[in-house]
Amino acid sequence: MPLHDHFHPPLKDRRPWESWHSLWPGLMVQRLSARLPRRYYAVPQTHLGIQVEADVATFEEEQPAPVAGPLTGDGIATAAWAPPRPTQTFATNLPAQDTFEVRVHDEDRGSRLVAVVELVSPRNKDRPEAREAFVRKCATYLQERVGLVVVDIVTERHHNLHRALMQLLELTETSPLPGEASLYAVAYRVTKENEQWHLATWNERLTVGESLPTMPLWLASDLAIPLELEASYEEACRVLRI
Repeated sequence: MPLHDHFHPPLKDRRPWESWHSLWPGLMVQRLSARLPRRYYAVPQTHLGIQVEADVATFEEEQPAPVAGPLTGDGIATAAWAPPRPTQTFATNLPAQDTFEVRVHDEDRGSRLVAVVELVSPRNKDRPEAREAFVRKCATYLQERVGLVVVDIVTERHHNLHRALMQLLELTETSPLPGEASLYAVAYRVTKENEQWHLATWNERLTVGESLPTMPLWLASDLAIPLELEASYEEACRVLRI
């Protein structure tokens, strides 16, 4: 089935992208579970990073009721401990992150996280701080030797997060994705040989109207299973009647 544009009319008006992004990870898990060795299990994880802003002024104006301190051994209440004032207070912006993931864990190693599939959302790409947060999360996975696949089918934002990740890691690709490629899937594997760390990538450019590839999802440096994007995508389209 060809890749659709889920972020522009007419499809955007018929099926909200949030419902689509929530469904696809679950169907990926369904297919992966049939292929995973017994010691591994996959789970979907989705979260819309909608910020809830507290009215700080209201909190400051409210006068809290007196609170009795903890009781001592003789039943007498002591004064409640008040922490000192902060050394500094900063105005900052901590962007709430969308999360649409598939996570694979290894039960033989205490349910250790061994692989992640990241499905990029529009909000992961819309602001510099959101892009930086997403890229740093991916870099943390790689530093922990977690197999990673990033899939970006967002047509309304053109920032290439894979390229930003390579820049963060200070790596220069000999065969990079084309400069105009804003839709892509990339698989990552981190290995160590002779005290030297190596990052291998499998890059696939995606195009609306064409089929999706099968990507290697690395559970260990010597063990990968196929992540069949086309099959799970087709099933999601069938469920949503696209």
